[in-house]
Amino acid sequence: MPVFETAANTPGLVAEVLADYGALTRERVLEALPSGAPRAHLYDLLADYPLRGGKMMRPTLCIAAARAFGAPLDDALDSAVAIELLHNALLIHDDIEDESEERRGRPTLHRLHGVPLALNAGDTMILLGLQPLLGNIDRLGPRLARAILTDAGRMAWESAEGQAMELGWRRDNVTDLSDADYLVMVLKKTCWLATILPSRIGALIGGRGRLPLDPLIRFGFFLGAAFQIQDDLLNLVADARYGKEPCGDLREGKRTLMLLHAYRRATADERTRIDALLGAEREQKIPDDIDWLRALLERYGAVEHARGMAHGLAGAALHECECIFERLPDSRDKRFIQGLVTWVFERI
Repeated sequence: MPVFETAANTPGLVAEVLADYGALTRERVLEALPSGAPRAHLYDLLADYPLRGGKMMRPTLCIAAARAFGAPLDDALDSAVAIELLHNALLIHDDIEDESEERRGRPTLHRLHGVPLALNAGDTMILLGLQPLLGNIDRLGPRLARAILTDAGRMAWESAEGQAMELGWRRDNVTDLSDADYLVMVLKKTCWLATILPSRIGALIGGRGRLPLDPLIRFGFFLGAAFQIQDDLLNLVADARYGKEPCGDLREGKRTLMLLHAYRRATADERTRIDALLGAEREQKIPDDIDWLRALLERYGAVEHARGMAHGLAGAALHECECIFERLPDSRDKRFIQGLVTWVFERI
């Protein structure tokens, strides 16, 4: 069956696999978190975001890729746990840096406990995320464990560079940015952790280091970029189930694909007002400002532009998926990976 047809027919399967592997990962994540003192000031904070739920896409993709290439589930579970711990750590840090107010339907950790305690919790979560990767030495052997650690290290650098790009654009109020600039930032900030690293680690484990990994950068970029653009779109148009502050990206001054598209088409007076709004502190932006900016995006077709880009990237991801996985035997995990591309547009 062609990959497009298979992917289109598997939305229920994607949800089932996310639930199954997500539950296993979350259980192991909570087991990995220390208890005892200082519980109220550290360990309760570490458990907060994992207990709130989440889609569990990253660890599930890691496990599914490993199993699709022939590895047993237990060989991939430690790496999946590490990915989820690192993801939650970066969420804590991102929320602080973005001054975000909501995460998974509740106040962000720094709003609940203050920046110093939340920052320390994020740092601690990163340290905890290294432990399962070191545990791979005993299960997978030192050569494969080192390869996984090397990939995780590259992900960390790529993510830091992408975050610096986005934060720097906001600090310096940079607006002369192209779609290509946005996609480079997304490749680094989003794709390496969300899709590239999980699929590459899965392939490393399943292929025991013998498979080419570069195609998974292409697949992960196309899939991760479509995921991020859809996330940006949901921030504008989703209902309360989305779990984050509506239009929070506009309040935070994030350079999304929609904002850049509208800015390029805006009049000189509109650009002047956009520059002033983006350069203002979050608390200085009144609801009327956000409503005006939101209406401007609609007027210049920014949402349609972003949707078109996201669907084009998803089509490229499906093509790369077919090239990578077509020779593997049919399996639930293979069908999950194929279906994940269309699930990006079905999630809330």
